[in-house]
Amino acid sequence: MTTAEPTRADLTVVIVDDHSIFRSGLRADLAEGIRVLGEAATVDEAVDLVIATQPEVVLLDVHLPGGAGGGGAEVLRRAAPQAPNTRFLALSVSDAADDVVTVIRAGARGYITKSASGSDVSDAARRVRDGDAVFSPRLAGFVLDAFGAVSGETAEASDELDRLSAREQEVMRLIARGYAYKEVAASLFISVKTVETHVSSVLRKLQLSSRHELTAWALARKLL
Repeated sequence: MTTAEPTRADLTVVIVDDHSIFRSGLRADLAEGIRVLGEAATVDEAVDLVIATQPEVVLLDVHLPGGAGGGGAEVLRRAAPQAPNTRFLALSVSDAADDVVTVIRAGARGYITKSASGSDVSDAARRVRDGDAVFSPRLAGFVLDAFGAVSGETAEASDELDRLSAREQEVMRLIARGYAYKEVAASLFISVKTVETHVSSVLRKLQLSSRHELTAWALARKLL
C-alpha cells in the first residue's frame, strides 16, 4: 500500500489493482486535476487505505487477492460503511456478467473495462463522483437483466413514459446506459446543447434529480 504527496486537485481517487504495472500506467494516464491518494493491491490493503484516506472515488479492480476471497465486492462491503462519501467505480479486464452484477450489487456506481482510455476513466470517475451511474455500453444489458429478474417487472407504456416525446425517449435510453452527452449527440446527429436540453426535460418530467436516478428508473422498467 502506498500513499501520495498532497497536490492540488478537483477529484481525489484511490487505485486498487493487484498489478503494479497497471496501477502505474493508470496513474500516469489520468487527467490533470485528478489526485491519486494512494494505491492498494489486496483486499485488506484496499479497505485500510479507503478508510484512512476517504477518497471521492475508488477505481476498483474486481478480482483481488486477500481478505475472505470476495475481491472488489468484499472491499465495497467492508469499506463503504466507514467511507460514506466515497463512491466506487469498478475497472476490470473482465466483462463477464457475473462479475458485473456482483460488484454492482455490492454497491459500485459503475463498471468499465480496462480497454478504456485514461481520459475515459477520468471522465467516468468524475461522473460517478457527481452521482451518475456509468457503464461500458455493452455491460448495461447485464445490469438490466439482473435487476429486472430480481424485480420481476416488465416494461410498460406507463403514464410516466408517455410524458416523454419520441426523441426524449431516445436520449433517455442512451443516457441511462451511461453514454456521455457527446456520444449521444453523435449517435442521434444532434448538438450537445440539444442533448442537454432533452436531458433536463426528461429529468423534470420524470421528477428525477440525476443521471443515476434515471438509470435506476429505466432499469426498474426494463427500458434499456
